Amino acid sequence: MKLTVVAGARPNFIKIAPLIKAIEKQQANGVSIQYRLVHTGQHYDKNLSDTFFEELGIPQPNTNLMVKSGSQAEQTARIMIAFEEELMNNPADLVIVVGDVNSTMACAIVAKKLHVKVAHIEAGIRSYDLTMPEEINRMVTDSITDHFFTTSELATENLKKLGIKDENIYFVGNIMIDTLLSNKHRFIEPEFWDDLKLKKGNYLIMTLHRPSNVDELDSLKNLIESILSLSNGMKIVFPVHPRTKAQLNNLNIENKRLYYVNPLSYLRFNYLVENACAVITDSGGITEETTVLGVPCITLRENTERPETITVGTNRLVGRDLHLLKKAFTDLYKGEWPQGEIPFLWDGKTADRIIYHLLALPS
Repeated sequence: MKLTVVAGARPNFIKIAPLIKAIEKQQANGVSIQYRLVHTGQHYDKNLSDTFFEELGIPQPNTNLMVKSGSQAEQTARIMIAFEEELMNNPADLVIVVGDVNSTMACAIVAKKLHVKVAHIEAGIRSYDLTMPEEINRMVTDSITDHFFTTSELATENLKKLGIKDENIYFVGNIMIDTLLSNKHRFIEPEFWDDLKLKKGNYLIMTLHRPSNVDELDSLKNLIESILSLSNGMKIVFPVHPRTKAQLNNLNIENKRLYYVNPLSYLRFNYLVENACAVITDSGGITEETTVLGVPCITLRENTERPETITVGTNRLVGRDLHLLKKAFTDLYKGEWPQGEIPFLWDGKTADRIIYHLLALPS
């Protein structure tokens, strides 16, 4: 079996690391399975790309398509053009795409037009918010996928409602948690830990990157100032995404408790998450990590494609509602945040289950 594994952005790298390890384990056992790793170059900043390969032990990609940034259409088109040439020059039996970034959708489309079957890891999740580029990527990818690997029973049900046959859906759990659990003992204290006098539970982490939160300057300023006013005097560590940095340069928001830092590597960022009082974010993936680490998470979104982080885990949606934001902080400081549990099959063995099902496919 010849596989082409596609990765393009930070969340993808976290998800392919255990998959590649599971493939290589099968190879060591004499199983006939080969893979070619394609990095589309959608994330090209070293802290959003290279460090993940280094820290997570991902082998260097067989090729980097170097598409870099651009509008949604420009980036998607460049990925499709480059990946078409890649796949024609290096045929595969199956293309594996993960998550919901532009690379996921673009490479799935190219594969299907070249009559190559597609497997989608993290299939079936939905926010039902078509203003999110990721939701469109999910819907398009799932409409042409052949084999669907889901993180939850709800994601499985979403696919069944679309008419996907049961035999093509595999509920395997959350592959991103494989990476989290296998690296938990390797988390690294960031270099600024002592300089900022950080201690377990004495700070908050904030991440912002979604257009709905960062594209409008006055709105972004009001959001950050509201969080500062509600944070009960706690320090806030703010790893700044390149998209957000461009906006912040125009705002000049300064506060002695607000620490802007560069994007962090996986092991350093999750050290901060594990030891934080709480995380404030608009990321979907981070809500999964906080759920497993048992850390309270306040999500600045109106919806989530990962509802199990709320119904089972430690996440709470507040959107841009200042009343809900205030209530979340009040509950946090009163010690009334739900303890949370770990969702079913988020156990660190998802990649092995995926490879088991792939090897059982008819040739």
